[in-house]
Amino acid sequence: MKAVRQGTLSRPVGRSGRRRVRATMAVLVAGTMLLTTACSGSKSASWQGGGDTDTGAAATASPEPTLSTVAVTSPAAAATGIEAWSAVKYTSDDPENTTVTVTDDEGEEVEGTVDTDENTWTPSESMAWGTKYTVNVATPAVDGKNNTTTSDFTIMKKPANLVRVTSFLGDGATVGVGMPLIIKFSRAIPEKYRATVEKKMVVTATPSQEGTWHWISSTEIHWRPKVYWEANSKVSYKVQLKGVEMGDGWYGKSDLTVDMKIGRSLIMTVSNKTKKMTVKQDGKVIKTIPVSLGKKSTPSSSGTMVVIEKKEHTVFDTTDTDPENGYRTDIDYAQRITWSGQYIHAAPWSEGVQGRTNVSHGCVNVSEAMGKWLFGKTLMGDVITVSGTEEKLKNGNGWTDWNMSYDEYKKGSYL
Repeated sequence: MKAVRQGTLSRPVGRSGRRRVRATMAVLVAGTMLLTTACSGSKSASWQGGGDTDTGAAATASPEPTLSTVAVTSPAAAATGIEAWSAVKYTSDDPENTTVTVTDDEGEEVEGTVDTDENTWTPSESMAWGTKYTVNVATPAVDGKNNTTTSDFTIMKKPANLVRVTSFLGDGATVGVGMPLIIKFSRAIPEKYRATVEKKMVVTATPSQEGTWHWISSTEIHWRPKVYWEANSKVSYKVQLKGVEMGDGWYGKSDLTVDMKIGRSLIMTVSNKTKKMTVKQDGKVIKTIPVSLGKKSTPSSSGTMVVIEKKEHTVFDTTDTDPENGYRTDIDYAQRITWSGQYIHAAPWSEGVQGRTNVSHGCVNVSEAMGKWLFGKTLMGDVITVSGTEEKLKNGNGWTDWNMSYDEYKKGSYL
């Protein structure tokens, strides 16, 4: 089994305001067994004029103890321009008893992990631009003799070409059980670098939940669990892309960490057949609402969507895109579910046909009273599934992460 050890972390602030991290990567130190050999005495031949005599004495040989050989193989000694996430590679014929320590130019030890099978030390965070680091690799002392090697290298200067990394969600957000985690990049990430990018983005949920990243485009990646988030979960994701190569001389600009919460479970199910919406909270039906969906010329999309944004009062204006048939209408309690302009919203003008006839331009119409009630219940990321309409939801028309099976979704990952 591969042995990986991780050190501890402290974060003092060094000169120039640079954050430092401290840790020692060490492996167990054990004594070295000394080997001895012995010769036994023997009878010599009788000399002329004398009887048998015992001329051979017991002798003991004590060879010098053999010390483990260690050397740093990468980065090369005094190397410059090293990438900020570079691993240290070394040789040792006693890896289980080898200590690896990396310190910065102020003597502070750097947090990292040691892999005794691969003989590597890997930093836990990106190393600082333009900083010199010293590596010390040692095996246990024998008879007071140390077997130690020291090497140094310097991290590359801060690149001119940096990719900005942003999270749609911020600390403290509370969202619905269908909310995907969304990371965006200021520049397209070439395919050959996407697996490396994914490895540097770690999602942790309490309780633990299986999930995967999925590239929506070359500049956007989402993460969703295998099934809807468990209600009231705590979720944290750490994006460590500072100094990570992203192609054509571009590198990640910074790291980010987000701590957020999942709210109660709220699922909306709309049937075109019954013209009704069923609202379930934590698995129990709490309301059944009559609806009017899109008419045949402007059908609503069938598929699984989530609430993208909410506006208590807004204006729908389609006159710019359709001057002849466009309209401009004040809307209350609007909840967007597609980029193409489909919403759940209050529509007092269609209350007389809600539950019986579809008359909308693709939206889910509800009454003024039910629009207000529903608006007060929902969170961004709450799920709505519409079924039985003339048009299927196109993936990408909204946050459609749940509009495909988990097996299909995983194909969007490069790991």
